[in-house]
This record gives sequence, C-alpha cells and structure tokens, in this order.
Amino acid sequence: MLQGKLLYIGNKPSAQGGTLTTIESLSALLKQEGYRIETASHKKNKIFRLLHMLYCVCKHRNVVSKVLIDTYSTQNFYYAVYVAKLCRIFKIPYIPILHGGNLQERLKNSPMLSNKLFNNAAINVSPSLFLKEMFQKRGYNNVIFIPNSIELEKYPFLLRKAYPPKLLWVRSFSEIYNPMLALKVLKQLVENGIAASLCMIGPEKDGSLMKCKAFAEAENLPVIFTGKLTKEEWITRSKESTIFLNTTFYDNMPVSVIEAMALGLPVISTNVGGIPFLIQTKINGLLVPPDNTEAMISAITHLTTNPEDAMQIATNARKIVEDFDWINVKQKWMKVLNE
Repeated sequence: MLQGKLLYIGNKPSAQGGTLTTIESLSALLKQEGYRIETASHKKNKIFRLLHMLYCVCKHRNVVSKVLIDTYSTQNFYYAVYVAKLCRIFKIPYIPILHGGNLQERLKNSPMLSNKLFNNAAINVSPSLFLKEMFQKRGYNNVIFIPNSIELEKYPFLLRKAYPPKLLWVRSFSEIYNPMLALKVLKQLVENGIAASLCMIGPEKDGSLMKCKAFAEAENLPVIFTGKLTKEEWITRSKESTIFLNTTFYDNMPVSVIEAMALGLPVISTNVGGIPFLIQTKINGLLVPPDNTEAMISAITHLTTNPEDAMQIATNARKIVEDFDWINVKQKWMKVLNE
C-alpha cells in the first residue's frame, strides 16, 4: 500500500564506515510499509551535514507530510534545533525521535531551545520509557513511547552455557560506551585463572579502539577486534559467544542489547539511563554499577556458576524483546505518521 512521503533527518555514519543508525534501519522498515522517504545526511563534515539537512527541508517542503528528526544530547542536538526551526517556518509537522541517555542534561542546560524544539513538535517519539518519563517530569506531555525495533525472524535464538565465559561486546568504540571496562574485566578474569575470552565488534569513533588495542597487546589478552561487521556477520559470530557485555556510561535503549537478548545471550549491563527500564536484574539480565570491574566480574561469575539461572535469564529476555519485533512496533509508527 502506497503511503505518504516523509523526510528523515539524521546522521548516516555508515557511509564513512560507522555503524548503522536509526535513520537507516527505520527508514528501510518504513519503506517496506509503502512510505516514500528521503533521508539526510551522509555528509562527514558537520557544517556541510547541517547545510545538507536544511537544503533537503527546503527542497522537499511542498511534498512531504512530516519530517522525522533524530535528536541527540550532544552537538547533534543543534541539527534538530535548526531543522525544526525551518520546519516551523514552512509549517511542516515534525517529529523528534529522542536518542541518547543524557538528554536530561540537554533539557537542563538548554531550556529555551528545548522548549521551542519539543513543545512545537507534532509529537515526540521516545524509544525508551526512561526518556518518556524524564520528559514528562519536565513538563513535556506530547511524548509517545515507540521502542526501537528489530525483525525478530533474523535473530535465531540459541540457548548456551555461560561457561567458559566467551564475552561479546558490540558498539562503536567511543569513550561514552567505556569499551576499556570490558578489557579490564577480561584481564582480571584471566589473572584469576579463568579461561575467558573477548570479542569486540565495532568501528573506531574517537580513538578508543586504538587505546583498547594497545592495552590488550600490552597485557597479552585473549581478545579479537573485528572492526565493523554487517548485521549478518556479527549475528553469525555471536554463536561462538556465551555472555554479552554492555559497559556504557550513558544509554537509552540500545539496539545491540535488544539484539543480544533476542539471540539468547545473557546480558550484563551497566544500570544507566534507560537500561533498567529494559532489564530486570536476575530476571532477564544482570545490572551492575557503571565502570565497576568487580561488579561485572561478580555478575559473570554468577552466570558461569549457575547455568540454569543463565539459561532462564536468556529465555526470559527473548520473551521480553518479542514486543520489539517490527510486526508489532510498525502499528505504532503507522498510527503516528498517518494522523
């Protein structure tokens, strides 16, 4: 069925070797449902990227019914501010999609810009209940929860024993995701005489990959750095792993964690941002304080010494993420887009 035409504004880092972002995954899914979608921007230079975004709003202003805007808490926040302002000038309804577990700081530090951006939106879409609740506490009542989605059929569920701990980490190598914690955990496990290993999947972002490789080499750690892999490639590699680590300082509702839960990998994550809204510790995952090596090792030890618990956690996690299957999530998107 042919739907309306949309413009989706966001950063497309995969064009420069980065990870696939929501603008690419969600726009592809919406196209499957019959929507015609223009996207921007793939430009690497930040100034050129902003100019390209604004140009696309001007170019398509008379033919699109809505503009979707990926909205983050860091410098990318200003892309959303300027794009939304242009949408208001042209009277185009726009929908910010809220990303980044640190948006609460942006609301606090940029109240006037935030008020204009979010209060004038047709609706704000939050992929996590954490952000929805946080926005509502600050007086924003035009926020709807639509979770990040996956196509569940592409994620074969595999129950596995957690011992030996074959650890898997999947993310861009950035300081905010604290990849070094995974290596410190591995180092301590090896020193404790445990036959642990680690696979780290993801592209370089801010020099963190180089630092991690140097640390791993200096400590002679059993770790593999694959660089960026396609979704299919890392799903295949995940079959060799037994535990998934999420080490971040800030987070919202990371798709990589949802994917790990779908695959049957018991997840150990820092209890930051929206993660506690997704994971209940010892029910469908394990939560630990951020940047706490000992706590993460303790969680790994629990899974490896309690195999029945590990498999039950993995089973419960798969049931939870069934709600994130695109076949369910798309109904919420179509309702918002067709209003």
